[in-house]
Amino acid sequence: MEVGNLSVVSEFVLLGLFHSWNIQVLLFMIFSMLYLIIVSGNMMIIALIITDAHLHTPMYFLLANLSFVDLLLSSVTTPKMIRDLLTENKTISFAGCMCQILFVHFVGGGEMVLLVVMAYDRYVAICKPLHYSTIMNHQKCIVLVMTSWTIGFVHAMSQMAVIVQLPFCGPREIDSFFCDIPLVIKQACIDSYNLGILMNGDSGVLAMTCFILLLISYTYILHTVHQHSKMGTSKALSTCTAHITVVVIFFGPCIFIYVWPLSITWVDKFLAVFYSVITPLLNPGIYTLRNREIKNSMTRFRSNILHSKGNS
Repeated sequence: MEVGNLSVVSEFVLLGLFHSWNIQVLLFMIFSMLYLIIVSGNMMIIALIITDAHLHTPMYFLLANLSFVDLLLSSVTTPKMIRDLLTENKTISFAGCMCQILFVHFVGGGEMVLLVVMAYDRYVAICKPLHYSTIMNHQKCIVLVMTSWTIGFVHAMSQMAVIVQLPFCGPREIDSFFCDIPLVIKQACIDSYNLGILMNGDSGVLAMTCFILLLISYTYILHTVHQHSKMGTSKALSTCTAHITVVVIFFGPCIFIYVWPLSITWVDKFLAVFYSVITPLLNPGIYTLRNREIKNSMTRFRSNILHSKGNS
């Protein structure tokens, strides 16, 4: 199928979140503030973990990668959404739309696998503490992170290989604030029902596999802690509950968009906001800023800054 002969649509129109100007101005201020927090929070975590030798451990290496992934995931769609809130003509080029699809599924798929890797790291640390340094060495961590990126890339390219072959000739309106596969497929000049099921199934298999693995991992961790230490149960439960909260918030929208679509426009938009904005906002707070070592690192960082100013 030749794309050049059939893909006559050069751009798509994004209908956005709301049509009311007052609501869009309010959302502009809210999302601008949230995106600023996402960027500053995740960059601060990455900088602390890189510069503080006390944090050069497998767990914090994975946390730094999670912050980097969250920063990328939010940046794929949020800046354009914020700009479009104050723009009457909300359009995106065909190439820009394809890039959004590619990077959303590349980064999103990679984050799903990375969350499983982090659960595996906690499993080893809690259930096999004597072998932790041997199992989760630096080389193993790099391999696991590269594996998450590779799976995300393969998943995204498998989606793109199909999408770019479709003939697009209108209508060209996408009722959302960014391009995503279920919405873009509806713009194709062919009967896309079966294709939509196939594409959603591809994303759904990855999401459900990672989600089930995560639930099994955290259940086994809690079971192990409960058996060996009554004192540690509450702390482990608190940590795992926080992590599971992020997992549900991240995977929930993906499951309802790709595995069990509701086909209700405002619900899809709400879930997309959670996927692209809320999760990258919550991850630093739940996974990292609640951590004692990170708090100590921030204290040392502030002390070094004040000491440097005092000497100068």
